[in-house]
Amino acid sequence: MLSPRRLSVLFALTFPALVAACTEESSPTGGGNTGGGGGAPESGPTYHKDVAPILQKSCQSCHRPGDIAPFSLLTYEDAKTVAFLIKEETQARTMPPWGAFETDECQPPHGYQKDARLSDEEIATLAAWQEAGAPEGDPADAPEPVDPPPTGLQDPSLELVPQEPYVTSGDADEFRCFVLDPKITQTTYLNGTFFVPQNRKVVHHILLFADETGESLSKMDASGGYDCFGGAGIAGGLIAGWVPGGVPNELPSNIGTEIKPGTLFVMQVHYHPAGDVADPDATKVQLRFSEQVPEYNLITRLIGNFKTTLPGGNGLLPGPNDPASGAEFLIPANVSDHTETMLFTMPDKLGGEPLPELYVYGVGGHMHLVGVDEKVTLEKAGQDETCLLHEPRWDFKWQRSYAYDAPVTDLPRVEAGDKLRVRCTFDNTKENPALLEGLAEQGLPDPVDVTLGESTLEEMCLTALQLVTPNK
Repeated sequence: MLSPRRLSVLFALTFPALVAACTEESSPTGGGNTGGGGGAPESGPTYHKDVAPILQKSCQSCHRPGDIAPFSLLTYEDAKTVAFLIKEETQARTMPPWGAFETDECQPPHGYQKDARLSDEEIATLAAWQEAGAPEGDPADAPEPVDPPPTGLQDPSLELVPQEPYVTSGDADEFRCFVLDPKITQTTYLNGTFFVPQNRKVVHHILLFADETGESLSKMDASGGYDCFGGAGIAGGLIAGWVPGGVPNELPSNIGTEIKPGTLFVMQVHYHPAGDVADPDATKVQLRFSEQVPEYNLITRLIGNFKTTLPGGNGLLPGPNDPASGAEFLIPANVSDHTETMLFTMPDKLGGEPLPELYVYGVGGHMHLVGVDEKVTLEKAGQDETCLLHEPRWDFKWQRSYAYDAPVTDLPRVEAGDKLRVRCTFDNTKENPALLEGLAEQGLPDPVDVTLGESTLEEMCLTALQLVTPNK
């Protein structure tokens, strides 16, 4: 839950000019106008020597003209204007965006690849700089300029785009599947993926499925796609996905996802139009294939979203606010701290064969606007549970998968009989700012009961597991 002070800060992020005016007039340290110019030597941190390297490393990939952030942080003048917000957001650890944390109830087995979080020392430096008046310091101390980071997948082998752009309309969520032909003629391995939405205002999330039998061809219309609310409607498995805040999925050279000859890809795009007629969207998927057979095969599986309790105690578990008749996925209006829990037991066999040697490479969570906290654990018989992921401050606008920074053989092993538990916590009150935004978008004055579903004002409790198994 965000306090009124935090909400005011987040609101101000969208209006840097307003912030500059307010801080310059009302706070001697707010806008940093007392220390610019590089005059006498500074005893504390300065922009060029201390602050610019931090912004360059952790902020400028988004905070640059034309990118996703609402303002630039490429220059001293840029940073000075929002010095107070830089301090506030980094101390609250809402910037840079990152959802996975070590908490009292979760100590993940390893650190994460590409961890975007600032160190305590970096956060203290930014605070001290703002409190000193945001001095500029000596331009000679500035770090060497760096090239902007890539906005997509490094060295893609192939880019696929729908046959025709799609125009979504009205207020209801839409799911559209696009059939894409990569023209694969021999077994290959997918080593990297990234999705580039053309119209980010309406693209809610994207899933990519492998269609090995070509059954999607019978479903598509003349435009090369078909409506697919509730699922892609094919037997093929999930191979990649994208959600707001998603980054390129870059795998090590020894890991890849097997793609068989003749496989088609089905890209399911969830559109959230929120208006009469939206601009066209032709979301592009970038693919990179390995030049050799990798040591490990990557398998992606979605676990959760169970509607009922299943045999053996799996599925949706009983929880608060459930009726006497049994477990129900229902988040009552005006209720906070509501939990829904999913349980999945690993089977003895997969595809008729004994369960292969499996390791957890990465984990991601997924909820919608009512969600505020998600935790994923692995429970092995006779052992303490392993917390795979905890996102204690869930943010629908910044979702991603978190890959462990460790050799494959050191990763958590998943075996037959192991249990995966997904606990999701929801806040269906007006104290939840994300929900308030969604209610306003739908023209609703108050929270409503929320059930399981794919629309934005319905909810989910889901984890995406990236599992690797040796290629034999």
